[in-house]
Amino acid sequence: MTSSTDTEITLGTGKLLFLFFFLVGICSLFFALGYSLGRKSDGITTASAASAPQVSASAAKPAVGDSAQQPPMSFYKSVEQKDANSELAAPSAEAKSETATQTPEATSQPAATAPPSGGYFVQVAAVSKQDDADALVDALKKKQYPAFVSSGSGTDKFFRVQLGPFADIKDAESQRTRLISDGYNPILKK
Repeated sequence: MTSSTDTEITLGTGKLLFLFFFLVGICSLFFALGYSLGRKSDGITTASAASAPQVSASAAKPAVGDSAQQPPMSFYKSVEQKDANSELAAPSAEAKSETATQTPEATSQPAATAPPSGGYFVQVAAVSKQDDADALVDALKKKQYPAFVSSGSGTDKFFRVQLGPFADIKDAESQRTRLISDGYNPILKK
């Protein structure tokens, strides 16, 4: 008969603590390495975005803040972009020539207006920034929606992006259904 030569390894408290702190040290080393590389790559992206030439969509709109640093893209401005990396891409020569040939009326941002009276409206969003409302209206107009910005009363600081007015509730409901299929969450208002 053969005897089994199983051995039992017993680790004392000191060895277990050493093993534990050794593994914690290795994990913290890799965490610090990943953190520093991530911070450096974010700085490279920011530096390349800052050194890219700035192209203004509207010559009538004054620049706010430092002109060397581009503000982050808002949600509604990113909605109208065709691809995810278009914020970093330089505009093509064709797009530059189209912008140059447009009239000043075509390049100006739509202004907030008082809501037309009567009928039904479909409200797409209520936002606190005029730029976000204008960008959403532009995106909706590109999709052939009759969109406009409605500013609230003096105490109300929201800009409402609405469609309409519609004389019949069925027309308003059909526009609302179309907006839902396009990924928006609109509401019907009278």
